[in-house]
Order: sequence, then C-alpha cells, then structure tokens
Amino acid sequence: MDKTDHAIVRLLMANGRLPNNELADRVGLSPSPCLRRVRALEAAGVITGYHAAVDPAALGRGFGVLLHVEMADQRSEVIEAFEEASRNLDEIVSCRRMFGTPDYLMQVAVSDIAAYEQLYMTELTRMPGAARTNSQFAMKTVKTTPGHQW
Repeated sequence: MDKTDHAIVRLLMANGRLPNNELADRVGLSPSPCLRRVRALEAAGVITGYHAAVDPAALGRGFGVLLHVEMADQRSEVIEAFEEASRNLDEIVSCRRMFGTPDYLMQVAVSDIAAYEQLYMTELTRMPGAARTNSQFAMKTVKTTPGHQW
C-alpha cells in the first residue's frame, strides 16, 4: 500500500458513503483509477465492508457492558461451545478470546441495567465453561474511531 491507498482507506473509514468522484478528487486521482484502487483494496481484504454507524440507544441497546469471562475448562470442545453460544446471542456485539486473564472480553449491548441483569442471569452465567465474570460499565466514551474493529 502506498500513501494514496492509505489516504483512500482513511477517507472511507471516516465516510464510507463518500462518492468516488469526491474521493478521487481528495486523493488527487481521476475517478477511474481511484475506483480501481478501491476495488483492489476490497479484493485484497484491506477494506472488508461498509457499515452504517448507528446510535445504540435508538435501537434500544444504549446500555453497554464490558464483560470479562474466565473459563473453568480449557478443553477445545468447551471453548468451541462457549464461542458458539456467544455468536448466538444478539446482545453480545463483540467477543474476543484473550491471551492471559480474562479468557474472553465481551461487549454487551442491552436497553438498561434490568435487561442486563436478566441476560446475565438467564444466559451469560450459563454459557459452557464460564467460571467467573466481571461486568464493567463505561462512565463515558472519550474516543471512538470510525471503521476500527477494536
């Protein structure tokens, strides 16, 4: 990737709906070569998709929780079952297997603390292999960068 590719990626991360002619103008290319570069970045897996940034509260998911999970059992079949259970819960918006402690770090999005308690008691504590959990609630979001997965 050269500096033009980096500029294209940076601009599309900030605004994935940026029209090609405007994108081309901002990076100093004509529209056709710019579009070829975008398509090449998509084909190479640099650009993995385009998404709408939404307000979680508008979707009834304004209460966010970071959940640390420590596993009691590290056997592969237990790990696979835990990860499958994570994928099947819509309220879990992100689940990462970590090196060290905790074993998993999840981002959970629900409507309010009562909804979290219900989810926690009926689903999260019953996930295969889960031994200990620690829930953290953000006081304030200081920074998020559009387009980043983490």
